[in-house]
Amino acid sequence: MNVNIICVGKIKEAYLREAVDEYAKRLGRFCRFTVTELPDRRIPENASAAEERAVLEAEGADVLRAMGKGYAVALCVEGKELSSGELAEKLAAVFQQTSTVNFVIGGSLGLSAAVKERADLCLSLGRITLPHRLARLVLAEQIYRCFKINANETYHK
Repeated sequence: MNVNIICVGKIKEAYLREAVDEYAKRLGRFCRFTVTELPDRRIPENASAAEERAVLEAEGADVLRAMGKGYAVALCVEGKELSSGELAEKLAAVFQQTSTVNFVIGGSLGLSAAVKERADLCLSLGRITLPHRLARLVLAEQIYRCFKINANETYHK
């Protein structure tokens, strides 16, 4: 099983990188886990709607190229909210059909319409707003939790 997080932008804070790396290490016993960081495009100061749309579309093209095949989960505010148990159940079903799941986190402008249309599932981490780098950590933890739930191990309470 392959689980990829494809994200626009890098994590600059060492403590967040280390936390994501810890979950990557833990996930190693369940799957091949990778994080692909794509460059975030520069948004001009006082950008017009057209300039923001151009940045969003360029980032979306980068994401689509990085995704390749497999099941795609786009993280977006308007996505479906699932409990950890529901997400675990969904991943178990998906892995019966394919060996690769790509989770996608956009940049500061979110995800392009093309990425959302390509996604098999649009997922929301809840109604709260998270910085993209923190969303990556939360997502890595939830992926790990899903594998623990599906293995009937005691991590999930």
